[in-house]
Amino acid sequence: MTRKRRSDAEHNQRHIVEVARAAFAADGLDLPVREIARRAGMGVATIYRHFPSREDLIATVLAEQVRRCEQEMRATLADPDSRRALRGAILRFAERQVLDRGLNEALLGSHATGAAFTEQRRAHAEAFAHLVQRARQDGAVRREVSVGDARLALRAISSFRTLPAERAAAAIPRLADLLLSGILTEE
Repeated sequence: MTRKRRSDAEHNQRHIVEVARAAFAADGLDLPVREIARRAGMGVATIYRHFPSREDLIATVLAEQVRRCEQEMRATLADPDSRRALRGAILRFAERQVLDRGLNEALLGSHATGAAFTEQRRAHAEAFAHLVQRARQDGAVRREVSVGDARLALRAISSFRTLPAERAAAAIPRLADLLLSGILTEE
């Protein structure tokens, strides 16, 4: 009997995190817990049983997001084609600016909970620099483009997340394509 209850509790916790992730990504971290409970089809008490505070829920969702980004970056670094790897990394970054707006505000902005992930952001930035340098060595990046220039492209993309969602969804992929045209050499 205990095993079944534990399995249900684990399922509920995963469901809460999935719903909270989608809700925070779309609507930001200021979304009330009661709204997350409503979207999850659960009571507020159930949410608090799994996450004693709102901050615990936010930290769990952000930690999961950071883990996903780390996994993607490891896979990107493992790609032997440096052009494809860099292009994919920039396009995924752009996609996250559209799909994960609220989470990115916390991780890249000034939200207090995002500060806990400073080391992971630094490691991600170093991995991105390695990716750009590798692509430069392979001749996939224009000679005059530095790591700083590639980071500037990411900042330009992330600045568009402040647009209304519909406009950002249309503008960010276009901007990413334009920036990639300026960064990568012709094939």
